Amino acid sequence: MKWAAIVLVSLCSALVNAQSSISTGEAKNHVSENATVCGDVASTRYVRRRRGSPTFLNLDKPYPRQVFTVVIWGSDRSKFGVPEETLDGRHICVTGPIMLHRGVAETVAHAPSQIKVQ
Repeated sequence: MKWAAIVLVSLCSALVNAQSSISTGEAKNHVSENATVCGDVASTRYVRRRRGSPTFLNLDKPYPRQVFTVVIWGSDRSKFGVPEETLDGRHICVTGPIMLHRGVAETVAHAPSQIKVQ
């Protein structure tokens, strides 16, 4: 019985932690984890002529000193409208797997439901 209570408390704690967000600065410590990262969109860029036509949302500091980046690939872009305009300057939270690209933590957003404007 006591063991079951410990398991229940551990599961509840994991659920609470999974639903909480982390800062852009903490994201590097959570690479390969699925997490929610929140920050201010400091700069944006849609690179139509680059392979994959990515849109970059740089959080907390503008490129090239961004702390965290949200990447929206061209194949998913139509789902987001014009994110470089609608999300610029906004406080957002993005949920998904955290990866490192050239030393900067990032998450790829495939669906608008991954990004919440705060």
